[in-house]
Amino acid sequence: MKIEELQDKRIAVLLSGGVDSSVVVYEFARLGLHPDCFYIKIGPEEEEEWGCSSEEDLEMATAVAHKYGCRLEVVDCHQEYWNQVTRYTMEKVRAGFTPNPDVMCNRLIKFGAFHEKRGFDYDLIATGHYAQTEIIDGHKWLTTSPDPVKDQTDFLAQIYDWQLKKALFPIGHYMKDEVRVIAEREHLVNAKRKDSQGICFLGKINYNDYIRRYLGENPGDVVELETGKRLGAHRGLWFHTIGQRHGLGFGGGPWFAVKKDIENNILFVSKGYNPQTAYRQDFAIGDFHFLTPEAGTILPEKVTFKIRHTADYLPATVEPLDGGFAIHAERPIHGVAPGQFCVIYDEQHHRCFGSAEIVVR
Repeated sequence: MKIEELQDKRIAVLLSGGVDSSVVVYEFARLGLHPDCFYIKIGPEEEEEWGCSSEEDLEMATAVAHKYGCRLEVVDCHQEYWNQVTRYTMEKVRAGFTPNPDVMCNRLIKFGAFHEKRGFDYDLIATGHYAQTEIIDGHKWLTTSPDPVKDQTDFLAQIYDWQLKKALFPIGHYMKDEVRVIAEREHLVNAKRKDSQGICFLGKINYNDYIRRYLGENPGDVVELETGKRLGAHRGLWFHTIGQRHGLGFGGGPWFAVKKDIENNILFVSKGYNPQTAYRQDFAIGDFHFLTPEAGTILPEKVTFKIRHTADYLPATVEPLDGGFAIHAERPIHGVAPGQFCVIYDEQHHRCFGSAEIVVR
């Protein structure tokens, strides 16, 4: 958007305390704008027990808002997170799937629960995501960042079309290094702060400990896929993902987790540094979520896609199926797992069409 188009807009900035959202505030300030800032509280249920505190995040967000003369308000979405995103995560892992809580956090919390509590008062909701939007043939599309490593369109590919229409990504046209340079030049308090890793709300909490807290353990057999030989036991299928190599705990490897038998509680593994059983070239996705449905709900035959957060966009052809699509990758892909989101882009990996869960077993 041009500056004159922003002057009359009511803008909310989701300020996390990290460097990216802080530079968002700077970007507005240099244009003479002072949007309202909001810190969304979504931390664990008992912060003391988990050893995770949001105090530092809030302190940095407060300092940045004050520096640029912006009002900061804390919005508690804690209960909504645990009622919606945690429930989604636990239901998926219990069923043997590989969920992505951060994807659903964007849909249900940052552009969802926040909107219901405060965002409805604003025309635009700005975040520090590395993504862009573009008007193409009169429709608003989610488009990729020039930084392939930091691009976060895959985390945004499940937001609703009305959420996309209100979304604004002021640093999406930058490379990460450029954002760091701006932060240091402007002497932002968090200029040298490391990027957060893993699930957005867990902080230092181990993911398996998080799963164990809600689902406990459910021991079962670990079996070599090719021979049927029992190698040992697992503590619960939900502690393992398809394609996993580290953390299996068996000698004579390396071993890859390649398949789950949910009904019989068996984890199948294959031996070797690059076993063919760890790859898949064709798989199905169901109930595709289109980000810009008014532009059409048919995918082109040739696309690029991602099944995890990487810098690579993989070429494929698409075949329509009842209730979804078949994806035929140009080459075999490692670690295709049910429940993962497959994010679809155009051939130039510029426009993001949306995403759907992988349903093949």
